[in-house]
Amino acid sequence: MTGLEVLFVALAVLAGAAGLLAVSSPRVVHCALWLVVCLGALAGVYLVLGAEVVALVQLLVYVGAVVVLVIFALMLTRAPIEPSARLDGSLGQRLAAGAAGVAVTGVLAGTLIYAVGDTKVAVRTEQGAARPIGEAVFSGWLLPFELLSVLLLAALVAAIAVSRKEPGKEPGKVESGEETG
Repeated sequence: MTGLEVLFVALAVLAGAAGLLAVSSPRVVHCALWLVVCLGALAGVYLVLGAEVVALVQLLVYVGAVVVLVIFALMLTRAPIEPSARLDGSLGQRLAAGAAGVAVTGVLAGTLIYAVGDTKVAVRTEQGAARPIGEAVFSGWLLPFELLSVLLLAALVAAIAVSRKEPGKEPGKVESGEETG
């Protein structure tokens, strides 16, 4: 194994572990921070594969914008930071989710092994260059890219609207006087 292959495997394992922690951490803020680690490791994988532009876009768009937007929305909505027993699933739900994850992983691995086998894939660095990616983004993918930006803007506006307190009401209280979170 070469040094790049070892680095690729290490970054892939880090991305997988951080992804698991992002979906299993009991605190929402920790989930967002593990998502940053996962997406950063994926950017490293792109760098190892020779797709520098894709790695840069990964860092700028996902780590720099989407995760920051999620953390900003969490702060604006005053989401509870500590774990909540009423939001956790039962043991049966957790086992079912774990079994579904293992099954999907098995199907995906089996499909990839059947389709690719032990053939080697040549890395073509020209596919990760700036010109083909720019032509793809600003031709066929321009409308979905702009729709995504409008969706993120709508999420931010909705977070601000939800976080505003009404006059005469104490934040965190519902009409019956019970605490919400």
